Amino acid sequence: MRYLRAFGRFWWDFIVGDTPEIAVGALAILVAAALLHHLRDAAVVVVPLAVVALLVGSALRGRSD
Repeated sequence: MRYLRAFGRFWWDFIVGDTPEIAVGALAILVAAALLHHLRDAAVVVVPLAVVALLVGSALRGRSD
């Protein structure tokens, strides 16, 4: 059981780390991509814009701290 808990803590720290907002944003982008997979033209525009918005928001948040 100890190894399972350590394994879970490793992945939590690896994926979430210090900023859970980025992990949630990345998950939201993946969900949006999955929902838009049949609308290829929309996905090609929406997903990269969402990634850029997430990165810019994260950088701005980091500058203000």
